[in-house]
Amino acid sequence: MNQKNKIPLNTSLSPSRRAWQQFRRNRLGFYSLLAFACMLLLSLGAELMSNDRPLLVRYNGEFYTPLWHDYPETTFGGDFQTATDYLDPFIQAQLSQNGNWALFTPNRYGAQTLNYFAQAPNPAPPSKANWLGTDERGRDMLAQLIYGFRISALFALALTAVGVVLGIIAGAIQGFFGGKIDLVFQRFIEIWGSMPELYLLIIFSAVLAPSLGLLLVLLSLFGWMGLSDYVRAEFLRNRQLDYVKAARALGVSNREIIWRHILPNSMTPVVTFLPFRMSAAILALTSLDFLGLGVPPGTPSLGELLSQGKNNVDAWWISLSTFAVLVTTLLLLTFMGDALRDALDPRKGQAA
Repeated sequence: MNQKNKIPLNTSLSPSRRAWQQFRRNRLGFYSLLAFACMLLLSLGAELMSNDRPLLVRYNGEFYTPLWHDYPETTFGGDFQTATDYLDPFIQAQLSQNGNWALFTPNRYGAQTLNYFAQAPNPAPPSKANWLGTDERGRDMLAQLIYGFRISALFALALTAVGVVLGIIAGAIQGFFGGKIDLVFQRFIEIWGSMPELYLLIIFSAVLAPSLGLLLVLLSLFGWMGLSDYVRAEFLRNRQLDYVKAARALGVSNREIIWRHILPNSMTPVVTFLPFRMSAAILALTSLDFLGLGVPPGTPSLGELLSQGKNNVDAWWISLSTFAVLVTTLLLLTFMGDALRDALDPRKGQAA
């Protein structure tokens, strides 16, 4: 028996619950969802997993929380009023004698931490101190991957959300009203879609300071068009159905018909394409970072790490670990998208 058919499908459930049950029957897609959710949740707590500051310090009978507060070096027996470097061998010695102790995160490096005490020149290969090695700037690779994945995933979520909202609005207006409104919108989309997106990004990157907000705005200007076509097609089909005609005959307003009647029955392409849109957003950010047109310098970035791997062919750990994280993320999203497409396909639900 095929493994994804082990859970029987209950046909007496509502369409949404039946789709969820169908999704769970696809073990690859379901476990991909769980794996991606775990990766995202862990990355959201990146400061608790990878940080150059201890979570809690006990020094001379008093407790300190360096993760939330800055303490000068003199607090722990140092000579300067500057912020404490908890990776300094002297500070570590102070925190490990006379009953003092410090509770560190599993990985003792943050997103911007430089390992000044590395035994090998940068980029340094994997070692006991740096489990995945360091990049060409001396930053810990594991910390870069954790924080870089978080930025990519959150950016993809934000870009997907904005694109979905704009795509639904544009597609709903075209499909519901049709006629001249639809014709004008289609011509506008043809003109707008022919604009060179990469050239615009290069121009704006040269004029304005690079930032995630700027990238989100620029990519959102073009990211809604693909989805709007599917929503438009669903609205064009559903507006001819009997329940919509009945609502019109009862005097229901266009807004209510769109929001309460047609839109809930037109969400299949929207939900199906969410994982694919997220993977496209991650690829877009990675590509722009690779070309130097993405996030500001110094920000953890998968694209920048790939660029470093290209420039440092001998440092195999940079390319290999970054490629593994990127491919794993995209594969999980692809498996989720395939499972959602099958779960929302009424023909496969009937066949089951």
